[in-house]
Amino acid sequence: MDSITMIPGLAHLAPNYEGIVCDVWGVLHNGVVGYADAGEALRKFRETTGKPVVLLTNAPRPAPHIATMLDKFQIPRDAYDAIVTSGDVTTERLRREVHLPSYFIGPERDIPMLGDLGITLVGEGDAKLLICTGLFDDDTETPESYRASFERLVAADVPMICANPDIVVERGHRLIFCAGALAQLYAEMGGRTELYGKPYKPVYDVALETLSTLAGKPVVAKDVLAIGDALPTDVRGGWGQGMDVLMVTAGIHAADFGPADEPDPVLVAKRLAIEGIVAKAAIPRLKW
Repeated sequence: MDSITMIPGLAHLAPNYEGIVCDVWGVLHNGVVGYADAGEALRKFRETTGKPVVLLTNAPRPAPHIATMLDKFQIPRDAYDAIVTSGDVTTERLRREVHLPSYFIGPERDIPMLGDLGITLVGEGDAKLLICTGLFDDDTETPESYRASFERLVAADVPMICANPDIVVERGHRLIFCAGALAQLYAEMGGRTELYGKPYKPVYDVALETLSTLAGKPVVAKDVLAIGDALPTDVRGGWGQGMDVLMVTAGIHAADFGPADEPDPVLVAKRLAIEGIVAKAAIPRLKW
């Protein structure tokens, strides 16, 4: 691929799809400010086509928490029909492990993911399961902060369930580490890991089931447009599950493609080729 199709707005592709699966962080907000044009684009898609929009996020929290967060970013509720989170999918997985005393790594704000499962949280030395939603303090820590702890947990053959496969995410103009970076280190050290969220199939199965329920008919992957900015998760996941992908280039990889609002399509195409993945089209920032 020598270049990639750059589109002026979502309206260019909208009539071709039965539904949209859209990323949240990087497309609708950057952790500090919301993107009004992106919310309006999704709202217009729903209004003009009558087709559903499902937000798909690697946030390790329940969907209602994400809706409340989007309210604060002034993303209107009529921009989407439903939210599917890696946290909710992980919660369903954890229902099979409620008997295991678990060590939790992540910020306190992620505790609601455990809901009413009744999991007993214990210290590192008593754990039979490691649940990871992120770093304890992503402002000051890095994955290396956990190496000594992981050495002990790996030696004890404690498996990790990771609720957010993202390696890094953009917060304002900074990149911060996510749970996926810890899972990556844990696996490199020989630990057993399970990751739930994009780009893995289970979360896309839930998204497609949700779209089908909303549409009142089966919606298959080839008729869905996946929108996202992150190559390892949003783009690889959507493409890998058989969806067309609209890549938002001014997100986490913006610095790789030239000026954020005027990306070089050749650089975008080259990066996609290096990653071995395909996008239907690209757009600097989501708008109608």
